[in-house]
Amino acid sequence: MTQLQRARHGEVSAELEEIAGVESVAAEDLGRLVAEGSAVIPANPAHRGLRPRGIGRGLRVKVNANLGTSPAQSDLQTELEKLAVALEAGTDTVMDLSTGGDLDAVRAAILERCPLPLGTVPLYEAVVRTMQQRGKTPADLDPELFFEVVERQAEQGVDFMTVHCGVTVRGLELLADERRLAGIVSRGGAFLAAWMLRHRDENPLYERFDELLAIAARHDVTLSLGDGLRPGCLADAGDAAQIEELITQAELIERCQEAGVQVIVEGPGHVPMEQVRAQVELAKSVCRGAPFYVLGPLVTDVAPGYDHISGAIGGALAAWAGADFLCYVTPAEHLGLPSAGDVRAGVIASRIAAHAADIARGRPAAREPDDAMARARLALDWERQRELALDPVLVCERRGPWLSEHGEGEEADLCSMCDRFCAVRTAREAFARASREEGSG
Repeated sequence: MTQLQRARHGEVSAELEEIAGVESVAAEDLGRLVAEGSAVIPANPAHRGLRPRGIGRGLRVKVNANLGTSPAQSDLQTELEKLAVALEAGTDTVMDLSTGGDLDAVRAAILERCPLPLGTVPLYEAVVRTMQQRGKTPADLDPELFFEVVERQAEQGVDFMTVHCGVTVRGLELLADERRLAGIVSRGGAFLAAWMLRHRDENPLYERFDELLAIAARHDVTLSLGDGLRPGCLADAGDAAQIEELITQAELIERCQEAGVQVIVEGPGHVPMEQVRAQVELAKSVCRGAPFYVLGPLVTDVAPGYDHISGAIGGALAAWAGADFLCYVTPAEHLGLPSAGDVRAGVIASRIAAHAADIARGRPAAREPDDAMARARLALDWERQRELALDPVLVCERRGPWLSEHGEGEEADLCSMCDRFCAVRTAREAFARASREEGSG
């Protein structure tokens, strides 16, 4: 049985019990959330050594890191290095989006080394295999190949899969009528649009959704309903094509839950700040409260090289409004394949957004680390500050030069910003002196 089916039978799985303990929620309450579809536990039984994560209502906002090769850069060791960096930086899940090299071997290697839920986009592999044949394009995809890839990845142990089943003929008609500024920016959406326009037929992933459900149910793979018509710029946010896909996703969510398959719905990538809350609340309302997964969203289109910041701003707003799952954005977004350093920056930026949202949502104990950090700063306790930091590695890097020069002196608890003009030390000593003088008087 799937986690959803087990929860509906009142069973507390080992994964559910572990997550309840980590999240400080009652197992019965978490089981009820999973049973109703407002929380999911992506945990393919074939993924050995998995440390499960819960995503959805009542749980901490989660962060995903995307990895994967490209046709231009397909070095497995580089991707494994990025995986190690993402894990160290504190990601909650990982997605392998590889399109270059031996995809099966890359995925197997990442799965073996990834103790967290792993996701994929099986359409990518199906299209790559199609285009390895001379003269073939995405429009030549054989739908049978797609289902073979899904089955194979599920057997390997993939925990959740993005599937672009909500791209329909009606959505493409609306897209053409509106003359979008940025068109289709989703690779999955573009691949399926090419197939549909060539064959003048409906999306085979939508038409054969029951086959996909059967595979997902057999392997307890969580389906993440991809937003193939998501807006790729601020001007396109909230248009008819996006909303049409959202309505289709809502239909598919109901079918997933009837089949006992866990499901997540994916949301927009570029949204002006003033629209973020409304878009999240609309998606949550239309999609039966299913866990909502957003890329960013980015709140400006003019920050290449700094899109992790734009994405963190949008992610914080989205999570505050009810989004459950943030896909990280790296500084390399819109520019190229991310480096290991980009991966770290993207994970940390999204973790900041998620943590800020948890505090704003009033999640119990969410602010405790912040209050502890304030006490550590007042005490000039740098080691405790490092322990509490979201990125302790960077704290060490920034603090290191000062300690190498002053580590043994009385200035060791100061920093290069204020040095002997430190406000904390000055105020502490002033209040101490005043207290002594008052006592002696």
